[in-house]
Amino acid sequence: MNSIVGIDLGTTNSLIGVMDSGFPILIADANGARLTPSVVHFPMDDAPLVGQAAGHMRTLRPAQTIYSIKRFIGLRGDELREDDADVSYAIERESGQPARVVANDHRYSPEEVSARILQKLKTDAELALGRSVSRAVITVPAYFNDAQRSATKRAGELAGFTVERIVNEPTAAALAYGLDKLHSRSKVAVYDLGGGTFDISVLELNHGIFEVLATNGNTRLGGDDIDSAIIAHLGAKGFPTDKPEAAARLREAVIEAKHRLSSVDSTAIEIPFLDGATNFSCVLSRDELERLSRPIVDKTRAHCLRSLADARLAPDDLDEVILVGGVTRMPLVRKIVGEIFGREPNTSQNPDEAVAIGATIQAGILSGAVRDVVLLDVTPLSLGIETFGGLMNVIIPRNSTIPIKAGEMFTTAVNNQRSMSMKVLQGEREIARDNWPLGQFEIDFEAAPKGVARVGVQFEIDANGILHVLARDTKTGREKTMEINSAVDVSDEAVEAMISESLDHAFDDMSERVWTEAKLKAEEMLGAVDAAFERVGDSVDPVEKEMILVAVAKLREALATNDSKRLQAANAILDDATQGLAAAVVEKAMQAAKITGSA
Repeated sequence: MNSIVGIDLGTTNSLIGVMDSGFPILIADANGARLTPSVVHFPMDDAPLVGQAAGHMRTLRPAQTIYSIKRFIGLRGDELREDDADVSYAIERESGQPARVVANDHRYSPEEVSARILQKLKTDAELALGRSVSRAVITVPAYFNDAQRSATKRAGELAGFTVERIVNEPTAAALAYGLDKLHSRSKVAVYDLGGGTFDISVLELNHGIFEVLATNGNTRLGGDDIDSAIIAHLGAKGFPTDKPEAAARLREAVIEAKHRLSSVDSTAIEIPFLDGATNFSCVLSRDELERLSRPIVDKTRAHCLRSLADARLAPDDLDEVILVGGVTRMPLVRKIVGEIFGREPNTSQNPDEAVAIGATIQAGILSGAVRDVVLLDVTPLSLGIETFGGLMNVIIPRNSTIPIKAGEMFTTAVNNQRSMSMKVLQGEREIARDNWPLGQFEIDFEAAPKGVARVGVQFEIDANGILHVLARDTKTGREKTMEINSAVDVSDEAVEAMISESLDHAFDDMSERVWTEAKLKAEEMLGAVDAAFERVGDSVDPVEKEMILVAVAKLREALATNDSKRLQAANAILDDATQGLAAAVVEKAMQAAKITGSA
């Protein structure tokens, strides 16, 4: 029997599990530990170390020890932030090229490093189960873009897995929470603050169906930022953070102190024998920790409120708020979550293990070991194409349940058009230029009159959140397809800004869209009037012709004003004035058709 395993590939720790007799079981390694540190050490002349053994090398060989690799997966060099360099190893950040890490003069992609961690989990599972394991469900932050999801899938494949499904981490956590509540209906918010990422998802659990109503977050915000803030604070007190080995020892000590301060009011940080003889010692209080951490944790507040707004819910509408991720053990985090949602969060789940348990349950659903549960995820940003006039035409709106397939028919914009360019966009703005281009291709066809329905466009987002685009010439059946493997080549700050800007500029964007649509209609009608006068102008009543010409003049004046209401009114006047002219054109065309037919 080839089981499907569930994997939480975390920034700080990773876990693997399998369904056994209807229960999700997390698998321990040979030392009995379920948590595997997401750390890989590359020695000079030996096989890489992974997990706990690699973690011990962070203070001894910091430049050769890679950690927090999840923060870089699927990113290009120019997408990295300045503070991303706050790691003990070198990062190659060439503009336009995938980010790489450097150890012992060798360059490794984040997928290759992640694959080492996944291989370790695979080996541990095979030893524990006594059989081969080759199929997996892997979780990712809900706000991972397509490039990051695809890179995670490639890491799984490099590790020897067939990746059956990529699942959002908050969704997996809710699945773990709701397994024993299959016959109830409730709305749940999952607040997931881990080592390197933050997600907030609002879900509805309805008799075994888990539907994501909204999701938001920041894939580069987490406990690592708190650690860095503490290190900078201690550096100001005289600790030599410019020395890699010393800085690595301090980071380990800071992480341990941060964990202790969840249960005590103050703790000592002591690092002996710096530079052979120098010792460092200081006391860090919980008040200091919370003062340093609050600005970082407060960044999650806006994401939570936006997610509630997208789900059209108030905090009182929620039945539960679930905490996920090791950072949520901090009293400050629990306090801020309580302030945001107006209720005490549910802490019944182990925050380090909930995502892995959910991934394991999802693996069980796919293998048939778990029944009567359906998992419905969503896409976080709208997807569409640029249409004539530079407008964004949405094919799949944000927060649509996935997997999903949607399409639309597009007509030619000019006479004798022989091709159509498809620019695929992602974003929330009305005007195409304000959204992110994901890809572009062109479909050719025979010359066609203006306005002929010619190209059908279909967008499909699969269960892993990866976009497939198909364009078909409706006359010949000729098709072009494209898979978007690097969907959003922008920073996560820009992802957050996209939604914020769509709200800030909603009125201006809609005004520009209304003006553009009215302008396109005006230009189309003016061209149609000129063509109609050429065909039947001699037979039009002079009074009617004068009325049309006056309406045309007013429309041209309105086009020069940038006043949408005036232009719409002028369009309506010309439309009414040309009813008789349009009828005359149609009548002449029918007469011509009869003559041709009788001949």
